[in-house]
Amino acid sequence: MRRRRATPAAAGAVAALLVLAAGPAAQAAPAPAPADKPLVLSRWTQVTAASHDAWAAARADRAAWAAYGFDWSTDLCTTSPDNPFGFPFATACARHDFGYRNHRLAGGFEAAKARLDDAFHADLKRVCARYAGARRTSCDGTAWTYYRAVRLFGAVPVERQV
Repeated sequence: MRRRRATPAAAGAVAALLVLAAGPAAQAAPAPAPADKPLVLSRWTQVTAASHDAWAAARADRAAWAAYGFDWSTDLCTTSPDNPFGFPFATACARHDFGYRNHRLAGGFEAAKARLDDAFHADLKRVCARYAGARRTSCDGTAWTYYRAVRLFGAVPVERQV
């Protein structure tokens, strides 16, 4: 009796049936995040320009960081204008959202909140440093207002805000 070789399609179908028969437990669980995830998160949420730049580079190449499972979602400056008076604050708001969301997921939000808000203010001030004279003064004042708003109301559920 001559044995026939299984075709790749038949082998794939058999493998799929075996996985289905074994149930969800046999299906691969997602790989755990790399052990340095807390360190990377901390490095990307510091007050410095280098921290901002490292986060911005990672944001531009999110696929390279997919194994970390970071939450990159953002609503930018929430209910405030993203570009008040023409000042481009949207990226600073996106990094602030990244810090809030990911530190919450990591369970360290309360300990990190003040630093995240300070980093937000530093990012806003770096935007304002591009301007001079009255325009810079106006930008700095707007940045201070945004900073004070997140210090006072950031992460407070809407129904609890007064």
